[in-house]
Amino acid sequence: MGIEMVIELREKQGAEPILQAVESYKIRLRAGIERTRRRLSQFEERYGVDTTHFLREMTAEDLGGGDLEYVEWAGEAKLLEGLEAELRDLDHARFQLP
Repeated sequence: MGIEMVIELREKQGAEPILQAVESYKIRLRAGIERTRRRLSQFEERYGVDTTHFLREMTAEDLGGGDLEYVEWAGEAKLLEGLEAELRDLDHARFQLP
């Protein structure tokens, strides 16, 4: 069961800017996802392991950049997770106009 959100507008034409804003935000989310994937790919190429292996098996001592690099890589992975979840939620949103 989903959550229903009601936005009340004076005129039907007022819905268009809202729908455009949602689509624009989805475009920005997709761009952020691609940028984050590129950053993760750089780490993966540098260390020869995928991000899943890094998160499960590695520690800061395993990285040439130590703590800072570990935090950056893990942070990018967490960011990607959040961006993808947000985009999934918006992609499943349903809009109904009278």
